[in-house]
Amino acid sequence: MMNIAPIRNENDYQNALERLEEIFDAKKGTGQGDELEILSILIDRYENENFPIGMPDPIEAIKFRMEQLGMKQKDLAEVVGFKSRVSEILNKKRKLTLDMIRKLNATLHIPTEVLIQEYK
Repeated sequence: MMNIAPIRNENDYQNALERLEEIFDAKKGTGQGDELEILSILIDRYENENFPIGMPDPIEAIKFRMEQLGMKQKDLAEVVGFKSRVSEILNKKRKLTLDMIRKLNATLHIPTEVLIQEYK
C-alpha cells in the first residue's frame, strides 16, 4: 500500500530513496509500479530544488562536444570561420558571436541557452 507524502527535508529524501531502491524493479501498471513512478517524480523535484546543477561553461561545452565527435580545431573552423578564430575562441580570447552560436547549435547540437551564457 502506498504511503506517499511530499519530500520536505533530508530525512524525507533519504526515506524516499530507500523506498525507491526497495521497489525499483516493480512492474509498470501495478500498485508498486505506480508508487515507483510517483516517488521518482517527488525525488526529482526535491533534487532539482535542493541540488541544482548549473549549466556548463559555453567553451567547455564546445570542447566536450568536439571530443565526443572526434573533431579537431580545423573541423570547428569550418563551422565558425578561420582556424585562428577557433583558437581564440577556445582560449577565451574571443567571444562567441550570435552567428557563431547559431552555427554551433545547428552543427554541434549544443543548446543555445548554454552557448549564450557569459563566461570569462
